[in-house]
Amino acid sequence: MVAAGTVVVKIGTSSLTDPESGSLRLSVLGPLVEVLTRLRNQGQAVILVSSGAVGVGCARLGLRQRPTAIAEKQAVAAVGQGRLMRLYDDLFSALNQPIAQVLLTRADVVDRTRYVNANRTFAQLLQMGVIPIVNENDTVAVEELKFGDNDSLSALVASMVQAQWLILLTDVDKLYSADPNRDPTAEPIERVKHGIPLQVKAEAQGKSSWGTGGMATKLTAAQIATAAGVRVVITNGKRPEQIPAILAGEAIGTRFDPAPQPASARKRWIAYGLVPEGSLTLDAGAVRAICQQGRSLLPAGVIAVSGEFEAGAAVRLCDPSGREVARGVVNYSAEELQRIKGKKTAEIACILGYEGVDTAIHRDNLALLD
Repeated sequence: MVAAGTVVVKIGTSSLTDPESGSLRLSVLGPLVEVLTRLRNQGQAVILVSSGAVGVGCARLGLRQRPTAIAEKQAVAAVGQGRLMRLYDDLFSALNQPIAQVLLTRADVVDRTRYVNANRTFAQLLQMGVIPIVNENDTVAVEELKFGDNDSLSALVASMVQAQWLILLTDVDKLYSADPNRDPTAEPIERVKHGIPLQVKAEAQGKSSWGTGGMATKLTAAQIATAAGVRVVITNGKRPEQIPAILAGEAIGTRFDPAPQPASARKRWIAYGLVPEGSLTLDAGAVRAICQQGRSLLPAGVIAVSGEFEAGAAVRLCDPSGREVARGVVNYSAEELQRIKGKKTAEIACILGYEGVDTAIHRDNLALLD
């Protein structure tokens, strides 16, 4: 198990690269490497999640904009990833700090065995004093199994290793109630308490032409990480020298408080690691039973089934208004659930023609969302 004091730092393409050319900013990379090495020398376990491979590849190939076709994007990422790691290795080597490249796909998180193996690899690297540098393996990831942005990847890594901190370095100093460049009434948000609804217009905040994220993806990352008991901070990536002050408790950027009682590792994996293949709409009574009383989901509480999936698949659980409240691993296929939805447990065997389990989703395979 990785030490609880682990710090995961994610730096985005907008912070790493020039917005016009896509070339790397050494003025940001140099201080970042120095700070992370200093933390490592002080005994702090550090993981860096770094974007930039596609941007660097575009600059190397003379492309003026980010490709949209999957095959082209994967080829450009293959060009850029090597050059990006070469630069990181040169900078960290100058400070005698060993690093390791870790490329992940969503499949590495979806498959439970691969998820556990990845965690063990991180634990071993950190024990050896290495700083792992993580990125999505864009050269092989397929669209159906992509993280889509390194914000979500960094949050899943922080959850996986049970980190204490996740620091999201971006091109704004903190989260605002709206895009401050477009809305003069936008208010800065210093702290977000866990469980308190957050009302922000985040779609357009902090997104460059070279990146894939934005403030909305960072809010999703904060949701994933805080549910795992990780403190999250969104702050300016052009000032990585502020990281030690953040870890010391200074009010820099926007801080998200962690859940006071984090979910188990398995339930976090169900909630955020698996890719849902369908959804179930529940009646109000079923929502209360699973959200407030910790019960399993019975077929009687299901009022609608969407998608095509087999038993053992992950699905979204939605309230009557369509809001997602939980995720779980189903005991029945979509076809079976269509037949037994709204029915009492005693009727299942008669309807299906065989004895089935009483629950649509057992509470041990059900994870609530914030």
